[in-house]
Amino acid sequence: MNTIDSPLLGLSQRLPPSNVQAEQALLGALLANNRAYERVAEFLAAEHFADPLHGRIFAAIARRIEAGQLADAVTLKAEFEHSGVLEEVGGTAYLAQLLSAMVGIINAGEYGRAVHDAWLRRQLIEIGETVVNQAFGSEPDLDGGKQIEFAEEQLFSLATRGQFDGGFVTFERALTEAIQGAERAFRRAGHVSGLSTGLRDLDAKMGGMHPSDLMILAGRPGMGKTALATKIAFGAARALQEEARRTNPEAVARGSIAVFSLEMSAEQLATRLLSEEARISGERIRRGEIGQKEFDRFVQVSREIASLPIQIDDTPAITLSALRTRCRRLKRTKGLNLVVIDYLQLMRPAAGTRPENRVLEISQITQGLKAVAKELAVPVLALSQLSRAVESREDKRPQLSDLRESGSIEQDADGVMFIYRDEYYLQQRAPKQMAFKTEDEFQNALDKWQRDMEEVHNKAELILAKQRHGPTGKIDLFFEAEFTRFADLDMMHSGHDVH
Repeated sequence: MNTIDSPLLGLSQRLPPSNVQAEQALLGALLANNRAYERVAEFLAAEHFADPLHGRIFAAIARRIEAGQLADAVTLKAEFEHSGVLEEVGGTAYLAQLLSAMVGIINAGEYGRAVHDAWLRRQLIEIGETVVNQAFGSEPDLDGGKQIEFAEEQLFSLATRGQFDGGFVTFERALTEAIQGAERAFRRAGHVSGLSTGLRDLDAKMGGMHPSDLMILAGRPGMGKTALATKIAFGAARALQEEARRTNPEAVARGSIAVFSLEMSAEQLATRLLSEEARISGERIRRGEIGQKEFDRFVQVSREIASLPIQIDDTPAITLSALRTRCRRLKRTKGLNLVVIDYLQLMRPAAGTRPENRVLEISQITQGLKAVAKELAVPVLALSQLSRAVESREDKRPQLSDLRESGSIEQDADGVMFIYRDEYYLQQRAPKQMAFKTEDEFQNALDKWQRDMEEVHNKAELILAKQRHGPTGKIDLFFEAEFTRFADLDMMHSGHDVH
């Protein structure tokens, strides 16, 4: 092979794409008419300019316009003189030259897109060069699989945020985002700044689920972890749909809820959701013990909920890298608002890593999930099993220490919730006649047990054991075992008031 024709050599000899004329024409249009800024403000930033000098001028124009001030050759000259950088930006003559390069406000948007496109191509070349060099073995410890993941991560970041690499965010921008979050909470029904869980009291305590947060929902088997997680996924999907339909009843929700069901198939999960919504026991659905009337309700409910933006992935033992890749793809194509994982201990860490023990493995998974939440700026709700230590205690309410065997779950998570139902344990402690000497003793014990059962019937406790952004505490929920259905607890019918 002739080395002169090598594509790699050609790559280094070619000049990176740039469009200096478009940059000059755009800056001229902005200086002549500040309203042209509206056409490029959403997608263009100073770092997108190939010539750093143009980037500085654009940043100065943007700063003045966003502060409600005039940005023209005269005001900019004064600003640059004041900060001592007039000569750096080419002096007064260069600002005048930019004005003559102007091709009119009509073209501002097109020139802005040309500048942005050239920047995108430069970023692609940079990613491409890195990928090629890694494939040639510049970093021997990166195997092929990790290289694909790296390339995908960089391309995803470029496709979604238009930023190839992370960097500092000015405090001013961070403050603006904080104020926008507060404004969203103020305008939304129920004053929830995050994504609604569909449970009123939980939303009130947490303010909804927030981007970049890793929430852990833990409980012993039989407590209803999956049921509560599907309720939250369902509530969030409904909130998205309602928000989209507020202005247009026919609108389709923007974004989606991703459910990774490692234990149940997508069909089983859908049956469960139908059972909850139609109020028909899942057991009877499976056995086919439903009448025509119930079946009609079943079909009606399925039509109502079919349009909810829920995506289910039932890959068993999914790896962290596969989950990350699928979430990135979903965010890019349909939008992503929440990730639910049922459940953590069934996942595998990234392919190619072999942790020494189970604790380290779970620790890698939770750290990976937190990274996914941050990278995609979505809340992640992961279900977790609890150690058996709970069963040996008199009070079987879970505590944070019950997560300990799972390594770093507690410290990686932004919030930890436990689901607990007294009814489950009380049911197992029904008095047995042979344990009592007399019939009266047995009857008294039975009466007390029945009273206790009535007291806790259809009740569940959601214990907020850790919350980085708010108070901890306990939330009472309504639970119908027949339909494995959670709901807000309105205790009016029993003479109590919930609040």
